[in-house]
Amino acid sequence: MTGLQDRVANWRDGAAPGGVWLRRLGAALLVYLVLAVLVGAYWSLTPAPFDVTERANAYSTRAAGDVAVGSTTTAALIGAMETLLDKRGGYLSNDVAPPGVWLDNIPNWEFGVLIQSRDLARAMREVFSRSQSQSREDPDLSLAEPQLNFNSGSWILPATEAQYRDGVKYLHSYLVRLEDDDDSDAQFYARADNLRYWLASVSSRLGSLSQRLSASVGQRRLNTDLAGDDNARQSTPAPAEMLVSTPWLEIDDVFYEARGTAWALIHFLKAVEVDFADVLANKNAQVSVQQIIRELEATQDMVWSPMILNGSGFGLLANHSLVMASYISRANTAMIDLRDLLAQG
Repeated sequence: MTGLQDRVANWRDGAAPGGVWLRRLGAALLVYLVLAVLVGAYWSLTPAPFDVTERANAYSTRAAGDVAVGSTTTAALIGAMETLLDKRGGYLSNDVAPPGVWLDNIPNWEFGVLIQSRDLARAMREVFSRSQSQSREDPDLSLAEPQLNFNSGSWILPATEAQYRDGVKYLHSYLVRLEDDDDSDAQFYARADNLRYWLASVSSRLGSLSQRLSASVGQRRLNTDLAGDDNARQSTPAPAEMLVSTPWLEIDDVFYEARGTAWALIHFLKAVEVDFADVLANKNAQVSVQQIIRELEATQDMVWSPMILNGSGFGLLANHSLVMASYISRANTAMIDLRDLLAQG
């Protein structure tokens, strides 16, 4: 027993072989975890906005202030994707090692930015760069859009970042061709019907986000899926009333996806103000766009709480999701009014 007690005492005192190394390894692991937490907190800071006009001038091959129609919108899309890839910590959605693998707020923010970037890339490919439905697709945009739609979580073979950077290269190529006065092959048609096409997809996204944010407290809703059409049918039966609730663990995910969505839309709408200036002036709709931007900018205010709170609608605690839903809903309502305004003769 004495020999066993001596060995235990030696291990406790670090005198046994390997004891010192075990203590050093434990200390190193503790330091690593602390540093990982600090780095993760730094990486979780939302990137600052950028000036779309300055970005367009920086990418332009022309003199400052003399960019082609469509260059600002294209530059805003490039800027959003480059920010996604080059911000603090880089692109985090496909990280498999700490601290990136522990984070979920910024990856959901990235997803919101990515969805809006994909929608704009599709609109540029389908309508902005084509004069009519039978026109040929722009070769660079037809390659850029699939690249931006690549799996957002692929870590390797191929890595998501590599695919997105290829898409950005095609967008840069389109921008260079767009500003070449000797090449009429690349075009950007700033027309009211084209703008309405893109706004329709944005409005649909905002409507879905608003519902998901509002469902943070759980609501019983009447089924209005077939309302307004006596002959309407759906694939499978659905209850007349249902409980709609966002799972508790997903509440902050939806919140940060909404923040990312709004961040991207602020830049895209500011670019639209420039490229569609004549269209908006003709409809006296500049102030409508500015109001939408103002509503979306309110979603970017600092969140002072260390976590996203989910208090009941009229309870003692705040409900950050309902506040976000309010801004998103107001922006969406203004966007629907803008689409109606653009449709008028």
